[in-house]
Amino acid sequence: MRIGLYIFAALMLAAIVGAFTNTINPNNYLLEVRGIHFDFPVAVWIVLPMLLLLVFTVMHMLFYGLKNYLKLKKWQRDAAALDDAFYWSLINEPKDQKYVLDEIKNSAMLLSKASIDMKEGVEGLNPRLAKIINLVQKIKNGEYVDLKEHKIAKLFSENNPLLIQNRLNRLKFDKEFVEEVMKAPSLFSKSVQNKALEIFAAHETFYKARKYAKVFDVKNFKTMLKRVEGTEDMGLNIEILNEFIGGLKLECSDFVYVASITKKQFTPDQNLMLFKKYQQDNPKAQNAYLYLLFEYELLEEAEKYLEEQNENEFVKFRALYELKQEHKKYKLDDLVEIDTICNDA
Repeated sequence: MRIGLYIFAALMLAAIVGAFTNTINPNNYLLEVRGIHFDFPVAVWIVLPMLLLLVFTVMHMLFYGLKNYLKLKKWQRDAAALDDAFYWSLINEPKDQKYVLDEIKNSAMLLSKASIDMKEGVEGLNPRLAKIINLVQKIKNGEYVDLKEHKIAKLFSENNPLLIQNRLNRLKFDKEFVEEVMKAPSLFSKSVQNKALEIFAAHETFYKARKYAKVFDVKNFKTMLKRVEGTEDMGLNIEILNEFIGGLKLECSDFVYVASITKKQFTPDQNLMLFKKYQQDNPKAQNAYLYLLFEYELLEEAEKYLEEQNENEFVKFRALYELKQEHKKYKLDDLVEIDTICNDA
């Protein structure tokens, strides 16, 4: 019952009782307390305890009503904090929250260290949580979500897996974003850098890739070289090749692979000049240089080069040289696959 209605009902009851008493006994009753005389109608003496009870009852109700109100406010504050905790945990950015009530604090504090992975949607959530769950599900399903449009871009730290996944999703659909990552790779996570480079290497030419030569790794450089074998005009020339080779840490097999591609793109003189310089700067290019000497049937130069090396080195090339002295029809491919040239055994 509302307190106002209770007071009204109590006063009405007191009035009725007083009126009824007054009809039965309209006389006064005198009460003396320590020389003080209290002379009131009998009806007043009957109603007075009722009114005192009403006063104390109202005070009691106000006290516990205020107490319950304050506790309710605490529950509401904790509910709001719990709502925030769920929100931050859903976006993998758990944060500490302040709780007033131990009943909530003792369990909800787990959310400050945990992330929530939703398997499916939930009915009946408040709009704020429902919205963020919907956006998170879209990201996990491979869609790109414009975080700035939804005004949540600043909520994510750079290593947040949802932010990283969202950027990976964007790379699939936005070519401009691919180049944005290529221009400033340090602003993005390693996985985003790698994916952008992978997409770039699979679609762009050496003309465009030239300015990002320092960003390339060996794997994606070889991806672009593989495309050179096709019909695409990749724009590979000696100057560009030197820029890539100079910035990469190539192994023996990598140099051989480069040579297998460039032998079809450049003239023999150009290739030999290139790889002669490469092997002078980097011993790992020696096999590639020998590979080209044998490809171009320059046996005298190959013999001279092998004589300058230790006898236990370049065993396969030495064996091929000996065979070619007797049977010139033998080629390197007859003895060994190009991928295993560097396995000098």
